[in-house]
Amino acid sequence: MENAYKGNVKVLGFTTLAFFISFVVWFNMAPFMTTLKSTFDLTNDEVALLAVANVTLTIPARVVIGMLVDRFGPRNVYSWLLIILSIPCFTFALSTSFTQLMISRMFLAMIGAGFVVGIRLVAEWFPPNRVGVAEGIYGGWGNFGSAAASMTLPTLAIIFGGEDGWRYATALTGVIALVYGFIFMRSVNDTPEGVTYKRPKKSGALEVTSYKDMVGLMLMSLPVFGILAFQTYRLDHLEFITSTTATIIYISLIILFIYNISKIFNVNKDHLKKGVPEKDKYSFKQVAILNFAYFCTFGSELAVISMLPQFFEQTFSLGVAQAGLIAGSFAFMNLMSRPSGGWFSDMFGRRKTLIILTAGLAVGYMGMSQIGSTWPVWLAVILTMSCSFFVQAGEGAVYAMVPLVKKRVTGQVSGMVGAYGNVGSVIFLTVLSFVSPSIFFLVIGLSAVVCFACTFFLEEPLKETEAQAAEEKEQQKAAAL
Repeated sequence: MENAYKGNVKVLGFTTLAFFISFVVWFNMAPFMTTLKSTFDLTNDEVALLAVANVTLTIPARVVIGMLVDRFGPRNVYSWLLIILSIPCFTFALSTSFTQLMISRMFLAMIGAGFVVGIRLVAEWFPPNRVGVAEGIYGGWGNFGSAAASMTLPTLAIIFGGEDGWRYATALTGVIALVYGFIFMRSVNDTPEGVTYKRPKKSGALEVTSYKDMVGLMLMSLPVFGILAFQTYRLDHLEFITSTTATIIYISLIILFIYNISKIFNVNKDHLKKGVPEKDKYSFKQVAILNFAYFCTFGSELAVISMLPQFFEQTFSLGVAQAGLIAGSFAFMNLMSRPSGGWFSDMFGRRKTLIILTAGLAVGYMGMSQIGSTWPVWLAVILTMSCSFFVQAGEGAVYAMVPLVKKRVTGQVSGMVGAYGNVGSVIFLTVLSFVSPSIFFLVIGLSAVVCFACTFFLEEPLKETEAQAAEEKEQQKAAAL
């Protein structure tokens, strides 16, 4: 059976590098925020708006890109995503005003959706009993692109020299994305030889298998639009957009939400009316729980990374460099933790692994809520690193299960789960703006407690896994004859 997936390590390498590059491009602004503030004479509110712009459209983009992956295949979608989004990378590097910076970052936010493309591609190339660790390696090492951007781009800017060093450094990431997009297109295939790429029968919305699941899907779509409305409110409140513009956006979001609901209904009404064959059924409850699990894991990671340097700096009176090093270790753990979560999931079961890791997640954040200035710094660092292990291993365990929910809609499931991670980060950061860091950690911990309870309702995807492996084996046998 392993021979049936010949070449999978090469595909994993190419796909992980694509994800790594997409995250380098996505986070190429972070190391230069101080430089941008000085160069463009930006206010603190304008700096905050740039940070918001850099993540907002990632949320709907992950949902849309997930649909495109299932429809057109990951090879084409990932290649063109890198190629097309190199353009706003170049416009960002050439910007001469705050407005140009904002528009460029809004479009570049969509490159963060590249993650969901690779989830489907890796799932196609690895057997179900090894997909967890493969997805973990893809997610963990690709995610490291954000840290790599922070570590390398300032040095490149210095090498280029002058006031425009940051422009050359960020433009270089666009060149790399552009070139690699064409390399990726020529180097990978959507599936191993002899395996048919499964597409949904209809596109535009996730296929579900019961009327109850259809209602659940409609309800789960609401937070995605709600977060976009909330971000619009923030832009209006900070006076970046006028009240008239905000009203137009609100109306547009309502229209889009109604359209989305109608699309869900139209995609699903016919096959639900006829009745779904038993072999095609899956439970949307699985998707909803995975959404919330990623909300708590990846959502909290993005939120914590953004506040951790300042937290350690203020709590223990550390220097900026020391605090940054400690905070960087939280993201650095991705290299080991996320693949570990996938490996545990492969070895000990999807459901059991998520139950254990969400329990550790809850305990870790509860512990971090107690960190104070009287603690030894080394103890606070150990607790933070331990908590980050459960956070990122939990992410690996979530995406070890995502490809096994239903193969032909993996892109859409992956997109929705990924979007909920971004939704979580926005909500947790909003909470932080109103409360102290200790309460912030406590809120995340309580969310993890709720998530822990929900994971008991997950079902081990054994039938789907066995059926998928058997079907692919038969396809390859037939192709070889």
